[in-house]
Amino acid sequence: MKRVTGIGGIFFKAADPPALQAWYKRHLGIDVQDWGGTAFTWSDGEGKPVTGTTVWSIGSAQGDQFAPSTATFMVNYRVEDLHGLVKVLREEGCNVLEKIDDSEYGKFAWVIDPEGNKVELWQPPAGQ
Repeated sequence: MKRVTGIGGIFFKAADPPALQAWYKRHLGIDVQDWGGTAFTWSDGEGKPVTGTTVWSIGSAQGDQFAPSTATFMVNYRVEDLHGLVKVLREEGCNVLEKIDDSEYGKFAWVIDPEGNKVELWQPPAGQ
């Protein structure tokens, strides 16, 4: 079974999200949208679009979206078989959070790495 197949998103907190978003937009050219981030569309070696995106987002330092971790970031990894991977991770003794979300955006689960960072696992909907 494949485990991680790519990065689905990078999320981090900021003391002043609008100011930091503006810095990334101005200096690095990231097309930050009103929701606080952007979605980078994947392309092949020739620059032709392929199915998939990677989300990049800055949120408020006051949010608890990364709890129970106290880290200021979270990486979302794409997986092909979320339930299968969660089962294997639990068997391997990993700290997998109980909650699994299933929504129109796909299936999500979370594991805490040995340094206490919350890691998001995401199985996109079919065709994405």
